[in-house]
Amino acid sequence: MSRVASLARPEIAELKPYEPAAWEPELARLHANELPWRSDEDESIAGLNRYPEPQPRALIERLAQLYQVNPQQLLICRGSDEAIDLLTRAFCAAQRDAILICPPTFGMYATAARIQGAPLVEVPLRAERGFELDAEGLLSNDRLAQVKLVFLCSPNNPTGNLLSEAAILAVADGLAGRALLVVDEAYIEFSQRASLATRIAKRPYLAVLRTLSQAHGLAGARLGTLIADPDVTALLGKMIAPYAVPQVILEAVTRLLSPEHLRMLPTRIERIRSERSRLHQTLAALPGVTAVLPSAANFLLARFVDPAAALARARAARLLVRDLRAVTGLEDALRITVGTPEQNDRLLEAWA
Repeated sequence: MSRVASLARPEIAELKPYEPAAWEPELARLHANELPWRSDEDESIAGLNRYPEPQPRALIERLAQLYQVNPQQLLICRGSDEAIDLLTRAFCAAQRDAILICPPTFGMYATAARIQGAPLVEVPLRAERGFELDAEGLLSNDRLAQVKLVFLCSPNNPTGNLLSEAAILAVADGLAGRALLVVDEAYIEFSQRASLATRIAKRPYLAVLRTLSQAHGLAGARLGTLIADPDVTALLGKMIAPYAVPQVILEAVTRLLSPEHLRMLPTRIERIRSERSRLHQTLAALPGVTAVLPSAANFLLARFVDPAAALARARAARLLVRDLRAVTGLEDALRITVGTPEQNDRLLEAWA
């Protein structure tokens, strides 16, 4: 077991995992208590009467190629949320091992900590400096000795800004041997920055979350990927549900990650960036808007004189935007996902 895996709870490190039925598709399956025939309406390739491959090798290889990493560094999960949950349960003993987050940020990190009973340490982003990462404050926090996991989101949700790569790597180096740094890159495709996943080989205390939900338009497939040191993915592989990816999702995603889809991806991303820029410029000129934050994601964070009225007007136009008034420091803010040009025009007209 590597030093990074040794940070995990001892009972998880020693866990004997559940062994699903062996995957040997060339043999007739009389070992998994499945029905031997399909439903008449079953149009899947492999048949829904059969359990799917636990960690599908073909999809892992395709994702490893997409993310430019070693297949052994990948664990396929039901969205990044499952990876966050697995990491929390693997590394944090209840009431003892803490999780550190930098609010305002994605709410699932704190939710996973509370479900596990893990103490939560907060080092806020520096709002006065565009929600910059406070790397020095993080590494000097007086509760850091208790921390086993640090979650950073870049581009950050809900503020939309990229965290400094140098600051992230400084945190990774400062935590080495003490805690695992997990960087959530759910929106990285909409930025102009390369993923940190290729840095993991030399920084085993760094892990990265990627997803097909946003840029690839596959949110309904619920398919995310943890990229980490192979000992970490092997550790979490002992905990994940035996058949995490349903057969219909596996087949659909494998088909949709075709060369044609990947060729079209930059064009689709550029359309979002272009609309994001137009939306930012027009929003900032509206009299009821006090600020629009720079964004490297597929959404914008805007501050309003009267956010309640803005919400009501958006709803009257049959549009939903995210209400962030309950988030500390964002009491006047709404988050707007970049939609189609028609949807964006309708929203701007409602707020004009």
